[in-house]
Amino acid sequence: MHQLTLAEIARGLADKKFSSEELTKTLLARIAQLDPQLNSFITLTEDLALEQAKAADVRRANGETGALLGAPIGHKDLFCTLGVRTSCGSKMLDNFKAPYDATVVAKLAAAGAVSLGKTNMDEFAMGSANESSYYGAVKNPWNLEHVPGGSSGGSAAAVAARLLPAATGTDTGGSIRQPAALTNLTGLKPTYGRVSRWGMIAYASSLDQGGPLARTAEDCAILLQGMAGFDPQDSTSIDEPVPDFSANLNGSLQGLRIGVPKEFFSEGLDARIAELVHNSIKALEKLGAVIKPISLPNMQHAIPAYYVIAPAEASSNLSRFDGVRFGHRCEDPKDLTDLYKRSRAEGFGPEVQRRILVGAYALSAGYYDAYYLQAQKIRRLIKNDFMTAFNEVDIILGPTTPNPAWKIGAKNSDPVSAYLEDVYTITANLAGLPGLSMPAGFVDGLPVGVQLLAPYFQEGRLLNVAHQYQLNTDWHTRSPAGF
Repeated sequence: MHQLTLAEIARGLADKKFSSEELTKTLLARIAQLDPQLNSFITLTEDLALEQAKAADVRRANGETGALLGAPIGHKDLFCTLGVRTSCGSKMLDNFKAPYDATVVAKLAAAGAVSLGKTNMDEFAMGSANESSYYGAVKNPWNLEHVPGGSSGGSAAAVAARLLPAATGTDTGGSIRQPAALTNLTGLKPTYGRVSRWGMIAYASSLDQGGPLARTAEDCAILLQGMAGFDPQDSTSIDEPVPDFSANLNGSLQGLRIGVPKEFFSEGLDARIAELVHNSIKALEKLGAVIKPISLPNMQHAIPAYYVIAPAEASSNLSRFDGVRFGHRCEDPKDLTDLYKRSRAEGFGPEVQRRILVGAYALSAGYYDAYYLQAQKIRRLIKNDFMTAFNEVDIILGPTTPNPAWKIGAKNSDPVSAYLEDVYTITANLAGLPGLSMPAGFVDGLPVGVQLLAPYFQEGRLLNVAHQYQLNTDWHTRSPAGF
């Protein structure tokens, strides 16, 4: 049963081939057996999962249907979950039990999804490798010596290892798409505002967006259906109708205009990945798509702009963690200043501290105009580049990452080299656009992804293209040895 996709699980439950309780017990046993190798979970919620599974079986017995009803999933550990530890991968929140459910958690629970637990992640979602977690690095099931990507690496590793059919993630600069690429999954970052951020612990509020990680585009459509929608509790949520994301998966790609930016194939891209991307382009051409070279001239400024804006917002968002109201508190503080200093120094890891310092510096008097304001201007130029491009093409295609997964610890002494792994993904966050990564082959036995970007609220178009591609390729069906 662990090899079934979300869509196959929905059919199996509808046809009474197995119950949600049976499936949940099977996957919980598999997690207990295999996750010690991966470290993909921070907290397992066995009792809650079995309770939800039994309730889902009763709902189905009473005639209720739904693609997520009784389907097991996992939540990235920054989605607040009532009564369950929500740690954000940090010592700061190691003892924090959320007093409410995030909107995403509540919506998926209402749809009947069964939550098996909270998945490991880079601390406060800051990282590209899932190495900054207080609970230890997550291993890539394709090679346990390599990273699974980040910050949603726990969700990605669990789904790739068939411990779960699908999981939630969040994407601030590529943190759904990059781990999807490095673990042979399909991962979708929706349009900013499509999925509620209420109850999702913030890293950078103008960039963060929740989304699905699964093995297929079809499964991503199912999970996104349960996650998306306007939320009056979230001031950045957009009141836009939610289409049936599964309805147009089988639409023809005849005449679809695909833009390929020359900037995506510059120095720094592994030549073997470039070849796999060109193979994907050829496969889509065979399906009727029309390829058009385009340019995104301001992409070269994306990384410096992002690594000013995101840390600036993080320094503001994380100021609430002061040892006073909740979270880690140092022992025997001498005074209030000592309480703040030691609680934060003990509670935050090195990467989080680094980004808080960078962000505080960029926002400080005398530097705001020189750094933060300039970064926001670049952000607007990047958005304008995309708007110009989408006047000529329907989607944009390129590599998800410049390299395959690297060895754990290989970039620890040079954080900037890890930041450069986000070069192709962060532009979508700066512009607020939807983006999807899909499996496209292997380099040295490690998975490689191809990224698709679309205009605002065109997630259905991305899912349609990815689904048609997956009907004509088998990369997404391959599973790591031993799992």
